[in-house]
Amino acid sequence: MAFDSLAGRAVVVTGASSGIGEATVHALAEAGANVVLAARSGETLEEIADDVEAEYDTETLVAPTDVTEEDAVEALIEATVSEFGELYGLVNNAGLGLGDDVESMDTDDFATMQAVNVDGVFYATRAAIPHVRESGGHLLFVGSFAGHYPRPGNPVYAATKWWVRGFAHSVAGQVGEEGIGVTVVNPSEVRSEFGGGDGESFAERFEPGEVTEPEEIAEAIAFALSQERSSASEIDLYRRDKFAEF
Repeated sequence: MAFDSLAGRAVVVTGASSGIGEATVHALAEAGANVVLAARSGETLEEIADDVEAEYDTETLVAPTDVTEEDAVEALIEATVSEFGELYGLVNNAGLGLGDDVESMDTDDFATMQAVNVDGVFYATRAAIPHVRESGGHLLFVGSFAGHYPRPGNPVYAATKWWVRGFAHSVAGQVGEEGIGVTVVNPSEVRSEFGGGDGESFAERFEPGEVTEPEEIAEAIAFALSQERSSASEIDLYRRDKFAEF
């Protein structure tokens, strides 16, 4: 995988401690980007950063961040620019799915999903725009199959992903003529620690080869960020039998 335009560019990845986020850190580092790892688990981020720096000729910055905290997100972006002199890309990947059915959903779970999947994306995007405008870079949003089609299993999670898509495309309309690229990458099930409301992760539910691997999503993210004169507006990566469910 060679995306030479990313060499030496600074990219922030939220939710970088596992799954798609961790795989994206590796994919971007392999492309030569300087990667900022953001998540709540500082110790895990340090381990991933050490692995990346040992494997690839690039730099990392570990920035423990709770994306639901407005000040913490602003500090993350400021630290990136201070360390690398720019912000070229933001990967809005942090997200979670709690509960399932609306009737029985706990109000705290509802509020937490909104805070991470909606508020966190807004805070990071708002803080990043001035710097990405200056660098001519990209805003990348990790959406979901659930943001395209009804998801009876977890309507609230689905609604947050519909919001992410609507927000991202509307931001593209607002800042596209300023040279900022905007992309939404929509996976279906990814074999990672993420999962449904029943507590079983997709890594536990699916065998290798049954659904998408995090590395496949990460490669699509790196591809999107590497585009210099255009934007891949939306990339859907669904398992091949997904539509058989309908």
